[in-house]
Amino acid sequence: MLSQPWYHGNITRSTAEDLLSKAARDGSFLLRDSESIQGAYALCVLYQNCVYTYRILPNEERKLSVQASEGVPIRFFVVLADLVEAYYSPNMGLVTHLQFPVQKEEEPEEEPDPVTYPPQLPPRNFSAVLPANDSKESHVGESRYPEQACASLTETYLQRLQHVDMTNLPEEHQKSIQDYFLNSLCIDAEQVQNGNPNLPHLKKLIMGICKHLNSEISRTLPTLEAFQRTLDQQLSPGIGRLRSQVKSESLGLTTKMFLKVDVESGKIFFKKSKDGPEDKFFVHNKILQLVKSQKVGKLVIVVETEKEKTIRKEFIFDDTKKREGFCQLLQQMKNKHSDKPEPDMITVFVGTWNMGNASPPHQIASWFQCKGQGKTRDDTTNHIPHDIYVIGTQEDPLGEKEWMDTLKNALRGTTNISFKQIAIQTLWNIRIVVLAKPEHENRISHIFSDSVKTGIANALGNKGAVGVSFMFNGTSFGFVNSHLTSGSEKKIRRNQNYVSILRFLNLGDKKLNPFDITHRFTHLFWLGDLNYRIDMPSTEAENIVTKIKQQQYQELLCRDQLTMERGEGKVFLHYDEEDITFAPTYRFERDTRERYAYTKAKATGTKYNLPSWCDRVLRKSYPLAHVSCQSYGCTNDIMSSDHSPVFATFEVGVASQFVSKQDPNSVSQGGIKFMNCIATLMTKSKTKFFIEYHSTCLEKFVKSSEGENQEHSDGSIKVRFGNQLIPIISDPEYLLDQHILLCIKSTDCDESYGEGCVALRAAENSYTEFQVALTHHGEQTGSLTGGIQLRTSEGKQTEKLYGESMFCDIRTGDTSETIFVVEVRAPLPPPTLFSHKN
Repeated sequence: MLSQPWYHGNITRSTAEDLLSKAARDGSFLLRDSESIQGAYALCVLYQNCVYTYRILPNEERKLSVQASEGVPIRFFVVLADLVEAYYSPNMGLVTHLQFPVQKEEEPEEEPDPVTYPPQLPPRNFSAVLPANDSKESHVGESRYPEQACASLTETYLQRLQHVDMTNLPEEHQKSIQDYFLNSLCIDAEQVQNGNPNLPHLKKLIMGICKHLNSEISRTLPTLEAFQRTLDQQLSPGIGRLRSQVKSESLGLTTKMFLKVDVESGKIFFKKSKDGPEDKFFVHNKILQLVKSQKVGKLVIVVETEKEKTIRKEFIFDDTKKREGFCQLLQQMKNKHSDKPEPDMITVFVGTWNMGNASPPHQIASWFQCKGQGKTRDDTTNHIPHDIYVIGTQEDPLGEKEWMDTLKNALRGTTNISFKQIAIQTLWNIRIVVLAKPEHENRISHIFSDSVKTGIANALGNKGAVGVSFMFNGTSFGFVNSHLTSGSEKKIRRNQNYVSILRFLNLGDKKLNPFDITHRFTHLFWLGDLNYRIDMPSTEAENIVTKIKQQQYQELLCRDQLTMERGEGKVFLHYDEEDITFAPTYRFERDTRERYAYTKAKATGTKYNLPSWCDRVLRKSYPLAHVSCQSYGCTNDIMSSDHSPVFATFEVGVASQFVSKQDPNSVSQGGIKFMNCIATLMTKSKTKFFIEYHSTCLEKFVKSSEGENQEHSDGSIKVRFGNQLIPIISDPEYLLDQHILLCIKSTDCDESYGEGCVALRAAENSYTEFQVALTHHGEQTGSLTGGIQLRTSEGKQTEKLYGESMFCDIRTGDTSETIFVVEVRAPLPPPTLFSHKN
């Protein structure tokens, strides 16, 4: 399949539309990977200047079928090539039969970056299988590989292939290997004869076969490592008791239990029966954390035992609304008895440094104290520690433990605090570390990390990104550290790196699959060596250095590639960056910050690396979410690398568990109403659309009815929608802190045509009109306009969020896990009883 000209791999939907529009012939088609379903494909067909998309889905036997028009018999195929061949015939359920394959655009060969790569095997000696006269001399004027030699080479390998047992291989892989030997082997051999040992078609074959291998390794290795760490621990005397408990769980034994929350006394009790004795209780200050799972109704309570050990207790409620009521009650109890309120504001340090494959100096405190050039912290405040430190490095030569110890020691020296490790993620020598104050350890949950390779052929990890995400109480954070393609002339490739990271970095709430990372977090920070350069001729090098010495940065920033690409909407759409008031951080002579080393002698001549702001920190937050940059600059005294470390600090608003101030017997009832919504989509697709609404204030995502399409002469489509959403809590104070994520999807292939975010605070007073930009994979795809209104009616009796409950069964296993299902009935005066059953 990889050698088929019509297969375009994981290109975006908009790229596919552009390619078909350029073809401009009815019946033009291509295949790409589905954006919504892994392992599925999308068949895109051009007809009357519109693009029609059909999903190709595998069944349980891995056979493929096209979701075509209703009433057409479904046909199954083993390989895509046979499927495509069949749909060249008319009357197969497509808008028109396939006629003209749109070929994949060949990407130019990339020059490898000057880094150390894993050892590579030497190229095969293809001449060994050639006839003697052909192997010793080339034919003058012939650019093609000799036909006789090609036939001999192909026949040799096909004969070998017949003696290899491939019965257990996927048929798609078998077909790909056969296609390579039949159609592409000679092309690679010809390039080897001409002095090019890269074997591009073999590379494509291997990349295709290994398509899902990297993700499987990344998914499986952490599990095996966790299992290994468990086995490596010394067995304790209580191992027999643990086995007994696990056995009881496997037998499905159940017990009955009540959970009693006494707000006045500040205790939570466990009871085996409604009127029975209280078997166990935890005091409010021993309840360390409430973790709301992405699974509907699931709650994890982290508590501290008498021996200062923590255990996790799992509860599963009937629905999210009842879980929310229970959490409100627990938080009300903690608020009543605690003298330490939950924070509504924290400060975050974000730092990025390309270490240049050199060990750091002993003193790096100035980095964390934000001392140096640019917008820096006042001397009276630079010793005040931040709540969270996020440190991204590139070309980092240290091991994870050594670098972690270095960071912790540096922070301990400047703050006298032993910071807690929250996460660390490494891809080759790209690394991100997250540290937090000890007091915040139990406020942080849902920690995820991931990486994406964007090196040569998107297979090498010398370039790419690492990321970490987590929840701080009720606020989601995402951090991405990237090292993009180097070279002044490669800004387009850097833009492609950015899109690849957006598409494939897997962080945050997995229920938000339709959205890339730009919409998954309340606050997203993107840092790293982005490698965008000052776009000026090399002859201007001395002039650039002069302007830097005179601190005339604005004229140079006008030629900054990242600034220009952002201005044209090609990259980092709708991100913010604080004004740059510090000198370019690259490329210095090492051990000094007085001289830039902007020339480099190479075999091909002198290479220029003009001084540039390669190292950057950008951010993107939900609308009306509070974030303020307090500093943005670089150090002057850390000189072991040709890059200077960059720092940025932010004051960030965070949300805690909501507790209603209203009378629980008179909870407001209402909804969120979207009215007169019109989505304007820049697409040539011929399909119908609907909206998906996602929010933590909803029980689950809501799917609208099909919208009404209206095509316009400018090539856009306008779609009308309207919906009312029912939140889990209708308290206006709660709703005003919520955001609604919207995704416009097609009915034919369930793929996104644009995503956006609306802040409910915008509708604080009355009906409010809104307009949001729609983006998809980093591109603007349209806009959504309409009105929003929060509908509330005070004083109506509604279902209580908490109250007396009936008996329940609880399946108990390990004492750290107890599973409940909550059923709520009539209200009781405090203390309130919860009952649960499985």
